[in-house]
Amino acid sequence: MLQGMLGRKIGMTQIFNESGECIPVTVVEVGPVTVVQIKTLEKDGYESVQVGYQPITKEKHITKPMQGHFKDTAPTRHLKEFKVHDLSQVQVGQSFDLTIFSEGEKVQVRGLSKGKGFQGVIKRHGFKGGPESHGSRFHRSPGSIGNRTFPGRVFPGKRMPGHMGAEMVTVRNLEIQKVIPEKNLLLIKGAIPSHNGALVEVRKPKTP
Repeated sequence: MLQGMLGRKIGMTQIFNESGECIPVTVVEVGPVTVVQIKTLEKDGYESVQVGYQPITKEKHITKPMQGHFKDTAPTRHLKEFKVHDLSQVQVGQSFDLTIFSEGEKVQVRGLSKGKGFQGVIKRHGFKGGPESHGSRFHRSPGSIGNRTFPGRVFPGKRMPGHMGAEMVTVRNLEIQKVIPEKNLLLIKGAIPSHNGALVEVRKPKTP
């Protein structure tokens, strides 16, 4: 069985369980995905399955190298590799949908976080800042970043102002509240990364 799926974040809403408790959920449109390539230990050095998501309808949007890559399947907009338990049960062109997931199952979701542009140290790293009173010349600046004569340099990784957000984020131990197969929708408890409409990965937790 495939250990993950590609999907599209729709947005957030809320549902009510049998006891009347309000549960915030994120709606994710998951799959279907098609097997494009099978990675084997003998040929590639590892075992994995490459799947495609969201078909491309116009041939002009596909480069010639990718046309060769999709010679056995319909071209897709996104490609991703996932693990499977048994490669012998998977074939090129085979499709998978969200029925690989079940209600109450724990999953991890990975996506590109929202970009927040160039931000200072207070918003980016949670610095306290200086006094806000009149006369103070230290409000929201990072302060001194240097060292003494030795080592006389700024160490890599120093927390400073810079670009914030727009990085891959994985949220683990999220519970699937509801599976709607006829609409390819998963209702996942809690928030997940990315903006509405963005591509996300829904994966089963790694087994030891």
